[in-house]
Amino acid sequence: MSLAIIGGTGSLDLFEVIERREVKTTWGDPSAPLARIQLAAGSAWFLPRHGQPHHIPPHRVNYRANIQALSDLGVSRILAITAVGGIDPGLAPGALVVPDQLIDYTWGRVHSFSDDAESPLRHVEFANPFSAVLRQTLLGAADRAGLAVVDGGCYAVTQGPRLETAAEISKLARDGCSLVGMTAMPEAALARELDLAYAMLCVVANPAAGVSDKAISVDEIHVVLDRSMVQVRALFNALEA
Repeated sequence: MSLAIIGGTGSLDLFEVIERREVKTTWGDPSAPLARIQLAAGSAWFLPRHGQPHHIPPHRVNYRANIQALSDLGVSRILAITAVGGIDPGLAPGALVVPDQLIDYTWGRVHSFSDDAESPLRHVEFANPFSAVLRQTLLGAADRAGLAVVDGGCYAVTQGPRLETAAEISKLARDGCSLVGMTAMPEAALARELDLAYAMLCVVANPAAGVSDKAISVDEIHVVLDRSMVQVRALFNALEA
């Protein structure tokens, strides 16, 4: 079982849980016990990024423990689900996006396994942060499920947990970002350090600050995510073994 899914709020509720397993790592405990879930084409490991129930803010996630735990279970491919804000005005709430680039604006996060004398120093190649093969896996599953998915986009990774100011979003847009979220880094880079293929499915939960005249409503974000998770489930059940 080489596939794992890392999900955010409510994602685990999409799948039937076959078993749960406690995993300890040299970097501490992952966000929650790992769950083996049933998909149409087989099973996969699932890790709730923010804990179960949701309680860990993005900057406090133990990303190293999460990625190490999956590697220790024999995972070689990680598909991540994340909620994002749409910087590109064409990305309406509910849109599904498979990004191909990111820019890291976070600070103070432990971002590498190469962090002490006991850990080998690795300068990983990261020009393309998402696996091209896994991106095509997601796009192919979306096509089989009859779902419209945007192919490509640049994900701006911000610190959180607060949402961004309108001026910050304007800067991110000038930098070429079309999406904004809080969890792609260091998750993607740590997966690369352990030679794990990694790709991400983004669910646009709201227009980013200043993109719309309306104020951002957390309640409306949850409504959009609840509605979109039906599509997310259909896509993941269309994955081929």
